[in-house]
Amino acid sequence: MATAKQAKTVKVRQTGSPIRRNAIQRATLAGLGLNKLGRESELEDTPAVRGMIRKVQHLLEIVE
Repeated sequence: MATAKQAKTVKVRQTGSPIRRNAIQRATLAGLGLNKLGRESELEDTPAVRGMIRKVQHLLEIVE
């Protein structure tokens, strides 16, 4: 009997503009599913996603 685990998620909102940011930061925002101010994205809480959030933390806000 396999039970389905509920994956933990983290919800982020973009608060800063990618204009005048380097290409790596713009690509990281796109990887998080964000591209315009005010957009929200719900992502699985993994170490990779945490690292991406940390890289652009000055452009994001954690909603949860």
